[in-house]
Amino acid sequence: MNNNSMGNTQKYAVFGAGSWATAIVKMLCENLDEVGWYMRSVYTKEHILKEQHNPSYLSSVEFHTEQLKLSNDINEMAEWADVLIFVIPSAFMHSELDKLTFDISNKIIVSAVKGIIPESEKLVGEHFHDEYHIPLENIAVIAGPCHAEEVALERLSYLTISCADPKKAQAIAQNLSSDYIKTKISDDIIGTEYAVMLKNIYAIAAGIAHGLGYGDNFQSVLMSNAIREMKRFIKKMHKMKRNINNSAYLGDLLVTGYSVFSRNRMFGNMIGKGYTVKSAQMEMNMVAEGYYATKSAFELNNKNNKKTRLPIIKAVYEILYENKNPKKVFEKLTDNLD
Repeated sequence: MNNNSMGNTQKYAVFGAGSWATAIVKMLCENLDEVGWYMRSVYTKEHILKEQHNPSYLSSVEFHTEQLKLSNDINEMAEWADVLIFVIPSAFMHSELDKLTFDISNKIIVSAVKGIIPESEKLVGEHFHDEYHIPLENIAVIAGPCHAEEVALERLSYLTISCADPKKAQAIAQNLSSDYIKTKISDDIIGTEYAVMLKNIYAIAAGIAHGLGYGDNFQSVLMSNAIREMKRFIKKMHKMKRNINNSAYLGDLLVTGYSVFSRNRMFGNMIGKGYTVKSAQMEMNMVAEGYYATKSAFELNNKNNKKTRLPIIKAVYEILYENKNPKKVFEKLTDNLD
């Protein structure tokens, strides 16, 4: 199919079976007659077909299975769809993409992945552009502020779709919109992708603070410093005119930092309470993207000759990767915030 023909004539497929992937499939099912869905697990696929819901994530969401085209074969789904929405945790992206033998260079790629691919140290969009020759105008990013759990409950939520081509952004936005999902478009694809990654690190910081017993007053100072730190980081990586107070940046940061649904905040809370990284990960049984993002952001900043001041990211890195005492690290951090 010609990728220039926009709208509902295009076939959409979601890659991944976690809570955010399940929420995106739900949104698309509001607008499309058929939605492709790739997942590794044969058990999950069979369960959805039999019971009409994902056994492991957002199990309250019921699907009309005749609307779903389910597959355990990534190549079959990549060939079938025109718009490929990736919602696989960044740590597993590389091994999943390694299974691709089908040429996807003429497809529209949408990233709903919140992080950098560790193997290439690139944003998901950059990785697809460099490794799979996807033109930049065929790459889009989905950003919040939006929690999968609230989509499941059909609570009013907002999404920002970023793409260099506004027509494509609009078509994707239209297919994700409903009476409980409001969408807007942006051309700051790199900025929103970095923001989506960084907010998870700041949510871990918020969780650590909570676990250590800091209150709401400190949390508000932490978050206001976090948005300025995010602004410095993104500006250094990709300079363009953007308003960091827009909901794709600040809104997404706030919901991830404050919400009870935030797995990164939950992960940080456990670290603050004294869990080791490994035991917190095992206990949660979910991927906290911010864990990987912390290492990526810290290393990206260090690579550059002109280092940016990132006290919060540095503090989280020291706790997660250098096994430093959270209490001592945060005592030092409180003197570096304003």
